Amino acid sequence: MSTTPTDIEHEVKKVDIIVTKGDAEGNITYANPIFVKLSGYTQGELLDKPHSIVRHPDMPKIIFKFLWDQIKAGKDVKAFVKNLSKDGAYYWVYAHVRVATNPDGSFRNYVSTRKAVSPNARTVIEPLYKKLLEAEKEGGMEASAKLLEEFLEEQGASFDTFNEVMDKIQNS
Repeated sequence: MSTTPTDIEHEVKKVDIIVTKGDAEGNITYANPIFVKLSGYTQGELLDKPHSIVRHPDMPKIIFKFLWDQIKAGKDVKAFVKNLSKDGAYYWVYAHVRVATNPDGSFRNYVSTRKAVSPNARTVIEPLYKKLLEAEKEGGMEASAKLLEEFLEEQGASFDTFNEVMDKIQNS
């Protein structure tokens, strides 16, 4: 059963800190109460399910590809994400995903902390994501990746400095 998106937005408050942990396959192994509440799912419905359970169709695939490429390389990544609640509403978050390792250096899990997106960031990110989605529909991931790279270059950055650009947008 898939959820039909609506135009209703669930507010993420400035004080909210949303936390999930995931395994190497992207399945949720821990979800804090704020994530459970915003998602509209029960803890039981979320645990051992892929994080994509809250993926909104307005999200460009290139953002998740970049995010997973970074995680698999053992790097932290920051990104703006529009999530889909069980009731069809949406909520925006600014996510910081960190890779946690065991003492021997092997992968343990990843931890994603999320907070509210600044109003200024939304004015930058929403139109960018619409363009990325259009590019994906027209020319696939390659077209979307090229557009994202051009956006980063306009910011005086590159994929290597992606996190810094995201912080700059969030804090502008």
